[in-house]
Amino acid sequence: MSAPKTAACVIGWPVKHSRSPKLHGYWLNRYGIDGAYRTEEVAPADFAAFLGSLQSKGYVGANVTIPHKEAALALTKPDARARNVGVANTVWFEDGELRSTNTDVEGFIGALDAAAPGWDQRTRTALVVGAGGAGRAAVYGLIERGIKTIYVANRTYERAAELADHFGPSVKPAQWADIATLLPASDLLTNATQLGMDGQLPLDLDVRLLPSGAVVSDIVYVPLKTPLLAAAEARGFATSNGLDMLLYQAVRGFELWFGVRPEVTAEQRAMLVADLVKR
Repeated sequence: MSAPKTAACVIGWPVKHSRSPKLHGYWLNRYGIDGAYRTEEVAPADFAAFLGSLQSKGYVGANVTIPHKEAALALTKPDARARNVGVANTVWFEDGELRSTNTDVEGFIGALDAAAPGWDQRTRTALVVGAGGAGRAAVYGLIERGIKTIYVANRTYERAAELADHFGPSVKPAQWADIATLLPASDLLTNATQLGMDGQLPLDLDVRLLPSGAVVSDIVYVPLKTPLLAAAEARGFATSNGLDMLLYQAVRGFELWFGVRPEVTAEQRAMLVADLVKR
């Protein structure tokens, strides 16, 4: 049996747990593409050499995950999204160069669009909890969508202040203790921390303080429904979860590597939900 015509991979350390092969494998099968998507466990000390030999290993591009995202940014030609978020998670070859982007931005926005169509037209003020890589991706996506006021609350206030300095006057840093006072004016609340993940403490805030019609999103997808999302749903708020973000962030990479812009389907989502439950 001959090797697949086109191959991509996810590079991480460790990476065997990744659900990306199942996710991309679904699309390869659906669109009848002669391709493959694999996992490549690469130690940090070997990452630069591996990335430099990507084409010789038969790859047209890759996803990059922890702990290599910052190195991927430095070793490639990044676009504006990757530069602004500060990390790259998707690389591909174009005009002989290895380029990079950050598709977490598209994942965050795509999941919101699917969960609450028109959310951006109804959002004047957003509150992002967490100033790490996921928080930066969320903030950049909100700026792209024209959200006028974006508060970023972080346990370490200095990180929130640095993020605000980087993105400009529409982004305002906030102390962790300020969250309760910010909720009543927040049309969108995003948890961009690991709080609520299995094995972590929940994000301790009162969604009852949010205004009517607010949207609540969470980057966590294990569990699929975090305590934050459960509380938000109980109040009738539209919610966006981390699994949908994972699905939508994968769309652009697949298009860049395999030449087809794939559709996120209910069947695909159900397959990944079943895999999460099984594990």
